[in-house]
Amino acid sequence: MAVPDKYFFDFLRGHFDGDGTFYSYWDPRWRSSFMFYTEFVSASKAHIDWLRSQLHGFLKINGHITKDSKKSAYQLKYAKAESLKIIQKMYYKNAVCLSRKRLKIKKALRIIGKQDLV
Repeated sequence: MAVPDKYFFDFLRGHFDGDGTFYSYWDPRWRSSFMFYTEFVSASKAHIDWLRSQLHGFLKINGHITKDSKKSAYQLKYAKAESLKIIQKMYYKNAVCLSRKRLKIKKALRIIGKQDLV
């Protein structure tokens, strides 16, 4: 896939709006541990591998790949610290995006005092 570097995070935000998810929760193992994940989904292993490689190249992050419960799609997941790096790049000022996903992220970031990132 050929995406010019200067447009990569716009492409990524579009991918996330269409085939991505963000979820957060309080980890019951530790009373004050708030967790969140940014996830990209595709039926193509090659695409997920490419996406992971690109994100590693740009942000030096790794994430991890799993398969969904039906074993029909690949999930590229990034936990809290790596998610923050992705979010900062995807949501710059005036970035066109799906507002419900951005609001969901902003709500989670408010809990950790970083709502100004999006």
